[in-house]
Amino acid sequence: MSGLLDLVHPLPLDQGSARDLSARLADTLAVPPPHPDLAGIDPDSPRWDGQSLSCGHPGIAILHGTRARDNVSPWSRAAAWFAAATKEPLAAAGGAGLWHGAPALGFALHAAALPEHAAHLLKQLDHVVTEMVQRQLGDAAKRMAASLRPVPGEFDLVRGLTGLGAYLLARDPSYPALRDVLACLVRLTVPIPAADAAGTEVPGWWTLHMPVGKPVELFADGYSDQGMAHGISGPLALLSLAYRARVIVPGQAEAIATITSWLDRVQQVDEAGPWWPERLTLTDLRTQRSHQDGPARPSWCYGTPGIARALQLAALAQGDSRRQRHAEHALLACVTDHHQLDRLADLTLCHGWSGLITTVWTATTDSLSPMLGLQLSALITAAGNRSLPVPERPGLIDGTAGLALTQHSIATGRLGPWTNCLLLTGTEPT
Repeated sequence: MSGLLDLVHPLPLDQGSARDLSARLADTLAVPPPHPDLAGIDPDSPRWDGQSLSCGHPGIAILHGTRARDNVSPWSRAAAWFAAATKEPLAAAGGAGLWHGAPALGFALHAAALPEHAAHLLKQLDHVVTEMVQRQLGDAAKRMAASLRPVPGEFDLVRGLTGLGAYLLARDPSYPALRDVLACLVRLTVPIPAADAAGTEVPGWWTLHMPVGKPVELFADGYSDQGMAHGISGPLALLSLAYRARVIVPGQAEAIATITSWLDRVQQVDEAGPWWPERLTLTDLRTQRSHQDGPARPSWCYGTPGIARALQLAALAQGDSRRQRHAEHALLACVTDHHQLDRLADLTLCHGWSGLITTVWTATTDSLSPMLGLQLSALITAAGNRSLPVPERPGLIDGTAGLALTQHSIATGRLGPWTNCLLLTGTEPT
């Protein structure tokens, strides 16, 4: 990665320049590094980074596979990165989920469309993911029966059932395990008679899991996370995408309505337009005021863009044009507010400009108004007018591969199935 920071200042503003940048970034990731000789089985060991969509090899295989499918890169690069990702035993427990371990490798193989690996190995990985789903469903059922609060990793996109459901929806919507996941997420929306201060006053996804770096006293009674990555917007997006794909279980429409009504309830409005607190505490709920003093950065993972896209998908599933217009208005207000845009400090998919552009792009494909499409061009220009460093990490979600894929999409004028791992799309996007 040495010298990579000098590649882009600023980002390109046209398709030709985007094509060149994507190629140059992909070239810096042409060959995987030597396999590290690391001892131990610590789940936090860097030996497992190779199985991470966020910062490791699977996301880079997706980059090269996407470019190979468009005939601008050799398939050998994607194959080399995928082979490097499989040097360690598959992670299928603990912190494994859509973004890490066996599901990440299966998703990469699917999205990269590697011809020589696909059929046999994908079938094996699908089996591993299905077994993971059944284990996690069993754990969730025990937790619900005991009237205990969930941890985000039970249901979220990154490690939980929502992410595994996203994998199954992308792979094959007819998988029975997908319906099991949807049924569990429907149950997640039912309040739990927990023996704590919140009781049934709060929704079923209310968690007591302490967020890193936050004041203990503020979150002592738990909170609702609204974000796409770790919060309730992820389940909302999956339930809605599955509904649109005609994968429907009892109570699914009601669950979509429940989450949508909650997001209506906790929505804040100021001069910048509608926004949602990243986390809402019991005090916030009872006082009807957020401890957060304004909208956070307009990121995919926690900000208004991801939440607005989830609400747009819900409205599309419900056939509710009024709610759809409201969601699109919230997104448009966010991305035309320069104070919010100025909070984006990097180029990644998760937290930065690539994620914002990709989120708005997918919303534009379903939008009732041409305004979002016009704003997409303005956002690409705005990103190009900022001198921001290339991500130091190499991966998809938090790294260079995500930036390169976004630039490749701008160059070709189309997205790819990699957007499914952000739950911006559920099958092949347009």
